[in-house]
Amino acid sequence: MINADKVLKHIRLTEKSNKLSSNYGQYTFEVFTSATKHTVRAAVEQTFKVTVTRVNIMNRKGKPKRSRRGQPITASDSKRAIVTLKQGDKIELT
Repeated sequence: MINADKVLKHIRLTEKSNKLSSNYGQYTFEVFTSATKHTVRAAVEQTFKVTVTRVNIMNRKGKPKRSRRGQPITASDSKRAIVTLKQGDKIELT
């Protein structure tokens, strides 16, 4: 049994992700950096009671920025997962 709280952070709601979900049945999640495709698939299936057909993972490197004092810092790295559901399945976002 997988603990979905240790895999999924939250669902990303942007214009692009909304278009993907309505046209292709794909949903974008922000996940922890230790998450793999298999753990993401299990967490989504367990949490939302849907069938996952495909999982794509993107590692996003943090961008260089400047602090208030002018010192160079780096924003946090992040990981996103685009999950494709079986045709006819849907995740209700309320």
